[in-house]
Amino acid sequence: MAKLTFFGAAQEVTGSCYLLESPALGKILMECGMHQGGDAVDRVQDEKFDFNPAELNAVILSHGHLDHSGMLPKLVNQGFDGPIYCTQATRQLLRILLEDAWGLYERDLERENLRRERSGRDSIKPEYTEHDVEKVLRLCDGQAYRKAVKVGPDASVRFLDAGHILGSSIVELTLTEKGEEKILVFSGDLGNKTSALMNDPESPAKADIVLMEGTYGNRNHRSHQATLDQFRDVLHETWEAGGNVMIPSFAIGRTQEIIFHLGCLYHAGELDNWQVYLDSPMAIAVTEVYDRWLHIMDDEDVRCLNEANRESLREFLPNLRLCHTAEESMAINSVKQGAIIIAGSGMCTGGRIRHHFKHRIWKTENTIMFIGFQARGTLGRMLVDGIKEFRMFGDDFKVKARIETIGGLSAHAGQDGLIEWADNFETNPRFYLIHGEAEALDALSQRLWLDKGIKSEIPARGDCIAF
Repeated sequence: MAKLTFFGAAQEVTGSCYLLESPALGKILMECGMHQGGDAVDRVQDEKFDFNPAELNAVILSHGHLDHSGMLPKLVNQGFDGPIYCTQATRQLLRILLEDAWGLYERDLERENLRRERSGRDSIKPEYTEHDVEKVLRLCDGQAYRKAVKVGPDASVRFLDAGHILGSSIVELTLTEKGEEKILVFSGDLGNKTSALMNDPESPAKADIVLMEGTYGNRNHRSHQATLDQFRDVLHETWEAGGNVMIPSFAIGRTQEIIFHLGCLYHAGELDNWQVYLDSPMAIAVTEVYDRWLHIMDDEDVRCLNEANRESLREFLPNLRLCHTAEESMAINSVKQGAIIIAGSGMCTGGRIRHHFKHRIWKTENTIMFIGFQARGTLGRMLVDGIKEFRMFGDDFKVKARIETIGGLSAHAGQDGLIEWADNFETNPRFYLIHGEAEALDALSQRLWLDKGIKSEIPARGDCIAF
């Protein structure tokens, strides 16, 4: 009998973590994600494992985003020493993501310990080190899509394309217990079919258990054309107002999609005279990885690059300026108007975007454009919800900039896309809805039942099921 325990992203959007136990594979962890929002030191210190990492045989990772992978170094620090199965592209992206996260954690820890030293308090020891990050990368076993790989005495895994970000996967685990085959399918994060560069999510036909994400379980995105029209109109209106556009963007996926769409506007003669600044060393590095993997991406979008005689996303947008250093980032402050600033973090929990807010959020001619999900408790969510004033860097800031959400550029499937994916199974599996806020999962569960007759359950953290 297999047993599955939900340790994260259960009625919440971040911190994905699920423990699977079976005679067919021993103990395997699916995902090892970080909760997002708040100070890096607090996040890492507060994360606790409700299991012994040293007892795990392996980790299976659907994709590289930190809410799915960010606690891997801490897992290694506490004794995990097995393989980490993921796709080949995810393995390449993990180095960028985890090294960046380590740098932020190290700097925040140094600042916190300096404050503690001044007040006579004990310093905090790091929960993991740079050596743990390197060990995670050595343990990664990158696999091709659709190739069955043995992960236990009587278990195998296949990664199918989830269409979410580069390397993202739907995990298909096949277990054989006492001669009986059981299939668990974990959706990972399912992509939006209209996303630039990404292929449509694949649809496995057979499963006994399905874990399905429900980030947008309670709503749909705007149509693709309406989204692009809104995107173009907001840019033009801000240009006419003499302002600048700030785009808090996730380094993986959303940044590359924005560059692609800006490139399309440029080649259509519809980008006015904007100067575009990619102000994120991590996003720059990720974009280089995307360029190396263009051959596996959506054929139609790649053809747009080829028709423009461009072999990379960076070449596709000629007025793109890459800001590697802090000095290059600060130089943007002198640009009075006509700057599109793409900077992390995507939920405004840190990163260079907050420094651009400091100089521009209090000016009415400027626009902040959100293009991805904003989790509860983050500054991004508060701005989307209409906060008028907030505190940052020890100062109070009034929000006078225009706030726009371009929902159709999300990397996640909307409600209809999730239901369509769920309806493709031919074997009447048991559905468990995860990776979504409670109200989103409730709405998705109701639609699944009313529209398709699919029963589903919504586990809470710590719940355990047997199959």
